[in-house]
Amino acid sequence: MAAQNLNPTENVMRPLFSNMSVVLLFFMPMLTMRLFAEEKKSGTIELLLTYPVRDGEVLAGKFLAAGAVYALLLLLTLTYPGLMAAFGRIEWGAILTGYLGLLLLGSAFLAVGVFISSLTENQIVAGSATFGALLGFWLIGWGADAAGGWVRTVLQYLSIIEHMDSFGKGVIDTKDVVYYVTVTAFALFLTLRALDAKRWKG
Repeated sequence: MAAQNLNPTENVMRPLFSNMSVVLLFFMPMLTMRLFAEEKKSGTIELLLTYPVRDGEVLAGKFLAAGAVYALLLLLTLTYPGLMAAFGRIEWGAILTGYLGLLLLGSAFLAVGVFISSLTENQIVAGSATFGALLGFWLIGWGADAAGGWVRTVLQYLSIIEHMDSFGKGVIDTKDVVYYVTVTAFALFLTLRALDAKRWKG
């Protein structure tokens, strides 16, 4: 009876999405820490910036390559809902919405990691700083629980994990989409400015 009443989407996939967001907190720094830091350490950043390509194209190549690796890893996890669908009924709309949330969350994490990697030539420093920055965005949500009034509202909006809740429930909220797109775009803009500064400094 318990197995028959089990809702796979609510009881299995939603906790999985929450746990995957925790895994990303550790995985993304490792994925992004070498993107620009290693180029600086090996001295190939100058060669890269003197190629007949714009800084934005260099950044897009690095970001999209890391994004492709992340998307491939997410694709592999589709085996979980696939196996559950073979033995029961699942809500594919909610599942796909959750994966959309993970893609947006991962993009924001990647963008922050790429930016921090562009600031240093030590990949260990880049990885540690990225983890610290992402953890800070995470802890903001915990701080919101102890705050009140408008401070609570602001902290909840700034929390990068808080916006995953709606996606996990199968709801696409414009506010959450705008937040992740804004964080991604702003971090990539800062990376572009860091590369531009490196070009002018030589």
